[in-house]
Amino acid sequence: MSAEYATFGLAPAMRAGGVLGHGDHQVVHRDFMDFIVDGRPLLFQLTDLDAVSPLASDVPPAIFTRHVRRLLLEVEAPLADGRYVIYGCPECETLECGAVTAVIERDGADIVWRDFAWQTYETVDLERSGYHGTGPFRFHGFQYRQELERLLPARSGDGAEAGPDVPTGRRVLLIGARVAVLAELAAALRAIGIGADITADVAQVSPDELRGYRAVAFGRAIGEDERAAVRQAFTRAGADVAHVYGLAPVIPVLVAQIEHALDRSAPAQRRLVRLAAADGTAGVHVTSSCRVRLVAYRLDRLYRTHTQEVFDGVLEPGEHRIPLDARAVKGRSFIVARTMGSVLVAPMVHH
Repeated sequence: MSAEYATFGLAPAMRAGGVLGHGDHQVVHRDFMDFIVDGRPLLFQLTDLDAVSPLASDVPPAIFTRHVRRLLLEVEAPLADGRYVIYGCPECETLECGAVTAVIERDGADIVWRDFAWQTYETVDLERSGYHGTGPFRFHGFQYRQELERLLPARSGDGAEAGPDVPTGRRVLLIGARVAVLAELAAALRAIGIGADITADVAQVSPDELRGYRAVAFGRAIGEDERAAVRQAFTRAGADVAHVYGLAPVIPVLVAQIEHALDRSAPAQRRLVRLAAADGTAGVHVTSSCRVRLVAYRLDRLYRTHTQEVFDGVLEPGEHRIPLDARAVKGRSFIVARTMGSVLVAPMVHH
């Protein structure tokens, strides 16, 4: 089979969750390992797709291991004609919602991925549903196996298996003075699959517990001395956490800030890499063609939140300047930008 060699890798990625203006559940946050082909996420080479790979951090260990062994061709293909799920629905594991599948096969010492398609039934029509501009990809077998095998559970000295080495970013510690806001924020985060705990004093939290967090979020009333003490506690515990400083008591804005902080993917492997908002205009930089949604959140004089979608469209790679509705961004306001896998927040600056 003729196909040029491509490099194969894996990297942390996320499917950003989100909440509506009144805090209701909207979409679930998912952390997963994405396939990096020739240095670029394979997901970016497909359409603007809301999907995750089977290598998700919240999949039970036994099922996760089976997914890895399938990709290693150690387990029979789950679909007809030697087809494997590459990306599936973030909410379920059935074909009814649709999935990106491909044939994975050995060719001598190499591994080939070919005939990518969008599949909703047991069989697939490549002419109608195939991704004709994607693949085939030929990978050196050793590199391919090496990348996937590092996800397999390691055995301890007593023969027990440890969990797979997949980075997770799903637990956050919240520290602030406004208990009602913290409780609402914690509920919103939990609703989209992110664990959240509230504390007033990290001195009461054991180092083992601190190491279980991936981010700590501070309310605006927490002073620098208190923040420094918290940072020192995490440092002493050997915990690598992201620090989030809340922009405003607006739950969707705080959720978006935390999700951005939990994104451990390299900047070059994100779709949405920059957001700036000034004088009624949003500056957005995307790395691949994708649908971007901008929502404005404005606080009025009585601290009531007003929400308005100010842009929803497909952007091509590069920098974009998007004029916004002046009424939506007057006064104290914030812009949340979302695309599949990325979220950014920026306060509106008025000169």
